[in-house]
Amino acid sequence: MRRIAIQGTLGSFHDIAAHRYFEGEEIELICCATFEEVFEAIRQDSQVIGLCAIENTIAGSLLHNYELLKQSNVQIVGEHKLRISHCICCLPQEDWEDITEVNSHPIALMQCREFLSRHPRMKVVEAEDTALSAEIIMKEQLKGHAAICAKGAAEMYGMKVLQDGIETNKHNFTRFLVVADPWQVDELNRYRSKEVNKASMVFTLPHTEGSLSQVLSILSFYHISLSKIQSLPIIGREWEYQFYVDVVFDNVLRYKQSIAAIMPLIKELKILGEYEDGKSSIN
Repeated sequence: MRRIAIQGTLGSFHDIAAHRYFEGEEIELICCATFEEVFEAIRQDSQVIGLCAIENTIAGSLLHNYELLKQSNVQIVGEHKLRISHCICCLPQEDWEDITEVNSHPIALMQCREFLSRHPRMKVVEAEDTALSAEIIMKEQLKGHAAICAKGAAEMYGMKVLQDGIETNKHNFTRFLVVADPWQVDELNRYRSKEVNKASMVFTLPHTEGSLSQVLSILSFYHISLSKIQSLPIIGREWEYQFYVDVVFDNVLRYKQSIAAIMPLIKELKILGEYEDGKSSIN
């Protein structure tokens, strides 16, 4: 049985993504309140695998998680892209006219902004997790409260679904990274027969004109596709940035050659993981 640390509780989108990625395998979830706790669980037990959201097609990147990845000693071993669909739910005995407050994770609330704007009398209150909001409302019998979460989570906790599919954009996907202790990488790749065709890395550049364009030109020369680039300021070094980059390739040797070619141009390169480009599914 694999032990998977996730941010959130049972019924959360992290729960759904974990079961989709490890479909057909028996897993035990370690539910964590924060992403820091996910990485701490791996640090305390190298057999634990972590799963954490890294970006959403509406809300953008989870910048703090990039920093956690860099600071930790974990490696990315896979990814999953989950279509996110939200519902609004309440206690079974209540209905629309009873709702005065809606609770959910801030990212979920952001993804349902248009729906919420049509219901201005509902007070919007940020919470720790989508599914946990539903669980708390049911457990504490919070009258007048509604939760925004996955329909499956609402059903899991016995909530009444008032409306499903309330997200603003129906092309709403979250990308989740699967991370593990470096000692587990080879075993996981062998067991799951994954074909490496994607890599994530972080590097810094000299503060000189054209430094980034030179790196991108070399990657292009080696036919390495750039699927993501995210810049973050370096704390304590004014106007200097670190770049988190995802690349996709169909030839591992050419990818290795491209890394060797950019090394003279960059500083502090760290490969965060080499893995298979993830599949998509609907929650």
